[in-house]
Amino acid sequence: MSDGVSVVWDDAYLGYTWGGDHPMHPVRLDLTMRLADTLGVLAGDRVDVVRPESAGEDLLTLVHDAEYLDAVRRAPSDPTGVGHGLGGADNPVFDGIYESAALIAGGSVTAAKLIHEGRAQHAVNIAGGMHHAMREFASGFCVFNDAAIAIAWLLGQGYERIAYVDLDVHHGDGVQAAFWSDPRVLTVSVHQTPLTLFPGTGYPEETGDPDKAPGTAVNLALPNGTDDSGWLRAFHAVVPGVVKAFAPQILVTQCGCDTHHEDPLADLGLTVDGQRASYAAVHQLAHEVCDGKWLALGGGGYGLVRCVPRAWTHLIAEASGHPLAPGTAIPDSWARDVLSKGLRIEPPGSMTEGGWTGFTRWDPFTESRVDRAVTRARTAAYPLFGLDPDDPRD
Repeated sequence: MSDGVSVVWDDAYLGYTWGGDHPMHPVRLDLTMRLADTLGVLAGDRVDVVRPESAGEDLLTLVHDAEYLDAVRRAPSDPTGVGHGLGGADNPVFDGIYESAALIAGGSVTAAKLIHEGRAQHAVNIAGGMHHAMREFASGFCVFNDAAIAIAWLLGQGYERIAYVDLDVHHGDGVQAAFWSDPRVLTVSVHQTPLTLFPGTGYPEETGDPDKAPGTAVNLALPNGTDDSGWLRAFHAVVPGVVKAFAPQILVTQCGCDTHHEDPLADLGLTVDGQRASYAAVHQLAHEVCDGKWLALGGGGYGLVRCVPRAWTHLIAEASGHPLAPGTAIPDSWARDVLSKGLRIEPPGSMTEGGWTGFTRWDPFTESRVDRAVTRARTAAYPLFGLDPDDPRD
């Protein structure tokens, strides 16, 4: 197994435009790669930048129906009548929608192949993480579910235990649905409570098909306003325990950064410092449970300037084994890149927001909104792994 790190990237990813002024504007990807490059994160002695291969029907139909693929192809010529979740405000149709979505899906499979073939220990596809797309319809800005497709491809290569951990502020509903009845895949989602946020699923009591795959879905639903220390306390109270008990052969993470306190579409309170700490946590977990085999995907995140570029530059740096010091200054040249894109958002000056990432470990004797969420998740899921929900050692 190589200890190399690959970043899957192609400027063609920027074609996933949603037709213009949309929350998931690809400028966030462009600015991320420009920032990572400016700070030396993409240096050849640290990472290998690999071009993605577009996903063909053989890959896309691992998760999606052929009829749906046909609908996505037809969509530009019939944007209002194609159906399948396409054509509304969330999922508007644009020229090249099929090709752009297929390239992103192929990028995540390319990353999975690099790990499977031993050419990389960690692989990152920041354009990926389209976790809401369902078998027959688009949802939540997602056309093809690249995370589920990459996992399905890995299963086809003989993997018997794959853990998927979703850090996005929104529940990873599409991936959970794809593997609801498959005991080979554990889906874990840490997200804002579905009482207040799309897609309205991800309650702790959703624990997998009770007959075919009990315990293979774990959901930690956090209250609005959860900050860095609360999020990290909750994560460490639930996620490592179930992932270690499942003993996966590879770890796939969706690293959506819409948990940010400035994100316009959600209501958690993390800083880029808390997000950096979350990436370090899943990195460490990969080394603890599966020989470091870690596939990291992007996802949501709509702070185009102040959040996404910093968060995912930290993600790539963490995966490379050369994490950036939080106080690293952002060069003026990158700020000029922001202005050149016509964005009128004040660029950040450094890679930190001064967020406090310390936290106290969960115990069953304290009581807070975050602790109630932890207790509910542990009560629903832990017994299905043979773990004690009340024992903080589990």
